[in-house]
Amino acid sequence: MDSSLEVAINEWHASVNAGDLQRSAGAVGDPVVVLGPKGAGPITPAQFAEWVERSGIKLTPRSWHPVSERLMVVEEDATWPENTKPTRVATVFRASGGKITAALRLPDLKAALELAYICREMAATE
Repeated sequence: MDSSLEVAINEWHASVNAGDLQRSAGAVGDPVVVLGPKGAGPITPAQFAEWVERSGIKLTPRSWHPVSERLMVVEEDATWPENTKPTRVATVFRASGGKITAALRLPDLKAALELAYICREMAATE
């Protein structure tokens, strides 16, 4: 695993969990591709920071699953201001240049690993 991937993921978690909008915007690429329960697609760093503020989400990493040099799945416990009981989720992270360029949140580790392996194979055949 490329240590810069782990550093980028750690910074992403730290900035999101701190609710630091400027830091969150700086932790992601332009654009950053996102996937979550309310949709998917590329957004700007400013839009990502708005999501951090609006959602109030906190994500505690529980397990790390390297997929490739640029892809990692992290299983996390998620909480929100209106729901402080942790919900287990998993996120496929991609990084480039020290920034997260994709954060694809799925409902469980199995689904996230399946998506990550598909993404890895797609990238390998470009």
